[in-house]
Amino acid sequence: MELIVKFLPAFGVLALLYVFIKSAWVSKQEVGSEKMARIAKNIADGAMSFLKAEYKILAVFVAAVAVLLFFKGTNEVGSNGMVAVSFIVGAICSALAGFIGMKVATKANVRTTQAARTSLGKALEVAFAGGAVMGLGVVGLGVLGLSGLFMIYSGQGWS
Repeated sequence: MELIVKFLPAFGVLALLYVFIKSAWVSKQEVGSEKMARIAKNIADGAMSFLKAEYKILAVFVAAVAVLLFFKGTNEVGSNGMVAVSFIVGAICSALAGFIGMKVATKANVRTTQAARTSLGKALEVAFAGGAVMGLGVVGLGVLGLSGLFMIYSGQGWS
């Protein structure tokens, strides 16, 4: 069992490596006409503005809940600080997954549209790659965050 736990972060890193590769592949696909590129840029700018506003509010919420968890949260070990830190790590991983997913989704949308002009199979390939980035980003960051916390809290460390 201990050997499996030591390799868990590697699976998270492997998922994030796949995310990076697929994200780069999606970015290399043809955008389409100038009008399509302009519309896609406006959508991407709006999506990033939305995330910026959302994350400002989320940061306040996460900080407030972390403080409450620090003073009231408990676990088997009895450490309130561990509960608060775990909550913050989870929130950061979730926010990062949302950011990565939004960046790739806005890129994949216009590229899927352009690919559909010539081939539905190519459009499916681009769309699937864009969705896989979001899905594996969530999984990779979740596995990395959870396994990292488990290793730190159980005293096993990274070595």
